[in-house]
Amino acid sequence: MSTQHTDGWLIVRVREGDLDALGELYERHKLAVYRTALAITRDERAAEDILQDVFLRVHAYAASIDETRPLAPWLYRVTVNLAYSWTKRVKYLFYSLHDTLDRWVSPPQHHPEAATDERERRQGLQQAIDALPLGHRIVIVLYYLEGLSLKEIAYVMDIPEGTVKSRLHYARESLRGALLERERRLVPEVAYDFT
Repeated sequence: MSTQHTDGWLIVRVREGDLDALGELYERHKLAVYRTALAITRDERAAEDILQDVFLRVHAYAASIDETRPLAPWLYRVTVNLAYSWTKRVKYLFYSLHDTLDRWVSPPQHHPEAATDERERRQGLQQAIDALPLGHRIVIVLYYLEGLSLKEIAYVMDIPEGTVKSRLHYARESLRGALLERERRLVPEVAYDFT
């Protein structure tokens, strides 16, 4: 039976050259780092590379990581910075989030019509998220998919908390508008009046 170590204790062990401690940190945080990188880059290979790079940086910078503070915000910050750099470098801002959303939201299995409706809803949401500016998309990913607080997002993105609130507000409004417009297009006009 293994003992559950704190992230801080593991960071201290990594500083001392304990690769098992680094492995434990990797196992603990790999899913969140990968999902965040994938949601931003929309490229599985890039997300895997970023995941590896984040933990190489944990190893390389262990001496400068404050073991008294939570590690997750530091990991998100490094992940977002690497993903943002990758996105800017390759300039593929409009990849589909389809595969990512499929992993996060499973369609209902009990009714084929409900599954189709859910798939169409997710596709509309995916397209609306894809259309957001990168800074807004990152805020949406960190807030809704990763569950970070506004303060944590401000730290991760190295921007004021007010800027996070503003981006979140405008991103929500853009998503709401895009989804309402999509719904209007999907509602068929009444062709006949049976009265």
